Amino acid sequence: MKAVLCKQFGPPESLVVEELPSPRAGAGEVVVSVKAASVNFPDVLIIQNKYQFKPPLPFSPGSEMAGLVKEVGEGVQGYKPGDRVIAFTTYGAFAEEVKVEAGRLVPIPEGMDFNSAAAFLLTYGTSDHALRDRGALRAGETLLVLGAAGGVGIAAIEIGKALGARVIACASSADKLEVCRQHGADAAINYAGEDLRERIKELTGGKGVDVVYDAVGGPYTEPALRSTAWRGRLLVVGFAAGDIPKIPLNLTLLKGCSIVGVFWGDFARREPKAFADSIRQLGAWFRAGKLKPHVSQTFPLVRAADALKLMAARKVKGKVVLTV
Repeated sequence: MKAVLCKQFGPPESLVVEELPSPRAGAGEVVVSVKAASVNFPDVLIIQNKYQFKPPLPFSPGSEMAGLVKEVGEGVQGYKPGDRVIAFTTYGAFAEEVKVEAGRLVPIPEGMDFNSAAAFLLTYGTSDHALRDRGALRAGETLLVLGAAGGVGIAAIEIGKALGARVIACASSADKLEVCRQHGADAAINYAGEDLRERIKELTGGKGVDVVYDAVGGPYTEPALRSTAWRGRLLVVGFAAGDIPKIPLNLTLLKGCSIVGVFWGDFARREPKAFADSIRQLGAWFRAGKLKPHVSQTFPLVRAADALKLMAARKVKGKVVLTV
């Protein structure tokens, strides 16, 4: 079977595609024949040795995929060959076949195709955990989404609307903001050409926003935090801008606000019951037509490097998916 391999840390063009033996399922494991795998920003970081988790070389990048169960190991219950599943992995998904722990599998919701399924779990799981669990977003509140045209950003817009919030989307171009509007954003800010604090003040009548969903970091975090309402919550989701911001902590005192970390991968591992509840809610919202994964481009598996270059250049709207 073919697999995309990182044999030395470096940019996307350093990746190679090689033939490897098919994996076999051990106890508690499942082998999945991959139909689609999505590209996420951590994939760009992990191949450059810039991610918080550092796998030993060589390894295949890719943290989520969708496909068909091929083989079930001893002791696995609830899955059989032919079942349609989504799998989340820290790495290893950019291959024709992947071996995963059974606990990292989720059935594909009825009516969802493989490309959408590959683009669903990490983005919508992260945003649901962030907004409902960590941010306690309530109906009638105002949500500000930084990096709103990316995969987790679009998911945050749709979940925010499903929860009854008013959503302000922030992105760096007019075409990205148009995608945000198509997914339900009530207002939009182009932070490449507009003053973020002034526009938030204008859009909220000076009150500020209740929740900030920040997957970007860099120069946008502090002005967003300064624009929170009393008892606001800033959700630290990621640092796509590249720089980890240094925040004056006196702002939390002056505004009575909270800075809250969001780490979906560890949440899924440490809190399996809450994770299962989140998956059930996401499935219900999908069946109700409230969640619509946005796959903007697809590439064959052998062109994984091209897909990662797009992600690294921040030219992706929604998700990019590799097809097998």
